[in-house]
Amino acid sequence: MNRYAPIIMRLGIVLGIGVFLTIVRPEFLTMNNLINVARQSSLLFLVSVGLTITILGAGIDLSFGSVLTLSACILGTLLKTDSFFLAILAGLAVGACCGFVNGALVAFIGLPPFMATYGMLWIAQGLAIMFTKSEIIYGFPDNFRIFGVGYLIGIPVPIIIAIILFGVLYFMLIHTVLGRHIYSVGANLQVARLSGIPVKRTQIITYTLSGFLSACAGIVYVSRMNAVEPAIGDSLLLPALGAVAIGGVSLFGGEGGIGNTFMGAIIMSFVINGMNLIGMTSNWQSFTIGAMVVFSVLIDQLRAEKFQTL
Repeated sequence: MNRYAPIIMRLGIVLGIGVFLTIVRPEFLTMNNLINVARQSSLLFLVSVGLTITILGAGIDLSFGSVLTLSACILGTLLKTDSFFLAILAGLAVGACCGFVNGALVAFIGLPPFMATYGMLWIAQGLAIMFTKSEIIYGFPDNFRIFGVGYLIGIPVPIIIAIILFGVLYFMLIHTVLGRHIYSVGANLQVARLSGIPVKRTQIITYTLSGFLSACAGIVYVSRMNAVEPAIGDSLLLPALGAVAIGGVSLFGGEGGIGNTFMGAIIMSFVINGMNLIGMTSNWQSFTIGAMVVFSVLIDQLRAEKFQTL
């Protein structure tokens, strides 16, 4: 019950926000608006899952926005000249390679995750600028754009991708040895090492997975925008951190999961959509999201301290 208590609490928050916005702005409950909110939630979830994996392992990936940008720039360039599948494979490979380098710097060199991924942030951003020569790449094939704006059985494809990814990652974290290792390393790295868990290998896999997932998010993101440029991922770090924190994933590692981030993305999308409907200015929107992050972390910290004293 303890594992799912934060998710259940946030589900109640989602329902409460939905009821409030329906009363204040009846157009919130229209089908078009709900589909729009679901699409925005799925995109936010996709850019947050890689960060979630690293945080569960007591790390952090500040570079995922730049890694997303670099993989997207390479993807977009190849889409204009090479085959559809080669472009996607190249983008995914670049993301995974960047994540692998992050993991190697943390696991073998011993750099703090904050500094290793902060360095990668600038490296990937610089490579993206050099690769594109600061130009905007746009006008992608229709068979690629289905990932961002297409529909399947009447459901937006980004929502379907988010649901599939949620299921795969949930199964990995809860029902596989790798998932148990990630939680163990996140809970206590020294105890995990003494228990025989391959800590370094787990860290490398965690960061490689984060880079790969960043590239996956880049595919959907670029497909929706139908353009890519070297600054495409600059604004993604804070919303992703917000979704993780509001969802209840412990920023100290070892507690939470994909379900928490999923709920955090929904809450943020509900609130942002509601603030737009009400006509709230961007300054007050930033203030509100920031206050929500601080409040969510505070509540979960108090809840954890309460359980420790029982």
